Amino acid sequence: MSDTLKVFAGTSNPELSTKIFASLGQEPGAIEFVHFSNENIKVKINENVRGCDVFFIQTSCPPVSDYLMQLLIAMDALKYASAGRITAVLPYYPYSLADSKDEPRISVAGRLIADLLAEAGADRILTMTLHSPQIMGFCRFPVDQLSGVPTICRHFSRLDLHNCVAAAPDISRAKVTEGYAKRLGLPLVVIDQHPFSDGKGRIHGVIGEVEGRDVILFDDEVVTGDSMIDGAAALRSRGARDIHAGCVHGTLANGALQRIQESMLSSLAVTDTIPQESARRDNPKLNVCSVAEHFADAIKAIHEETSISSLFN
Repeated sequence: MSDTLKVFAGTSNPELSTKIFASLGQEPGAIEFVHFSNENIKVKINENVRGCDVFFIQTSCPPVSDYLMQLLIAMDALKYASAGRITAVLPYYPYSLADSKDEPRISVAGRLIADLLAEAGADRILTMTLHSPQIMGFCRFPVDQLSGVPTICRHFSRLDLHNCVAAAPDISRAKVTEGYAKRLGLPLVVIDQHPFSDGKGRIHGVIGEVEGRDVILFDDEVVTGDSMIDGAAALRSRGARDIHAGCVHGTLANGALQRIQESMLSSLAVTDTIPQESARRDNPKLNVCSVAEHFADAIKAIHEETSISSLFN
């Protein structure tokens, strides 16, 4: 493999990709995406990548299937253009929630994605805050998982935290929230919320003292926002003051932002692993923290074959 670094980007999250290129001081790789009338996709690499160390940036966001096919076809194009090593940079890993066989006769799609990437030509993955670390075990090649926790904590460290607690939206997310709490030096409380067959949660109580205190709800991902919204209402009913929320991946599907806007939450902080440009303009409660520099530093470390463990801190 040559010492030449080449970085390409798909079309899923242009704002994040542009920031990564700027942080790297690197020009975007020349690549062309053609969408035909029959919904087929062609990817053409418009520069020489033979023997190069190549990184391809593509996150998972709507339309998920289109961007996934774009990713796989680009991997294949780079492989057959004789790239020396291909790293799939996936700020949000596709199908990350499908990480276990929790029902009969279903696919563990998170594992399938790893197999597809390997077959398409990926030699390694660089991603951020997987829903479950076991996804790393699905892959037959190295996986570097960055943490979005420092970025979210940096945002909330600007608040007055002397009378604040960190809250887990349900018992299953207590371990995730503990990471945030330790970093900010906050005590941890847990909302006792259990899902029922209709998909809704039922709150039985709050484990820990919140009366007269500010609260920050933490999780790795917010999809519908229901757990955060219901949790905020339960905290307020128990005497909590300002209630904020933070997560790494802001999927924010099915009108989640509108419900958050109308909820007890004072603010929601997410990273830009999933594009939020239009949502940020229309929702004053939403704060978007960029992880572009974090990914740029990791790309440099992988290319230079140095440790990236320091980036976890």
